[in-house]
Amino acid sequence: MGDEKSSLGLSPNVAAALAYVFGFVSGIIVFILENDNKFVRFHSMQSIILSVAFFVLAVIVGFIPVTGPLLGILVSIASLICWLIGIIKAARGEFFKFPVIGDFAEKQI
Repeated sequence: MGDEKSSLGLSPNVAAALAYVFGFVSGIIVFILENDNKFVRFHSMQSIILSVAFFVLAVIVGFIPVTGPLLGILVSIASLICWLIGIIKAARGEFFKFPVIGDFAEKQI
């Protein structure tokens, strides 16, 4: 990545990692404010899609009787793991794509 900056005045890896910190909210903010850096835009779009996908999945699982609470815990754990992976990979400057979501995010930028 070198010394290049994003439109936000931050190094691209810091800006990309910040996109994951507050889920879709920070993802949207970073995506709107970043005009130039495709790395940052990719990670912010991936953060948005990942957060929304886990939210929708959690809502759907919440309607399942009996096993819903257990599945909800598993969805929460998976969400936390993906969130941490996204932050770490972005902070390291890696162009890491989550399966399916990453391809979709790449097409959106």
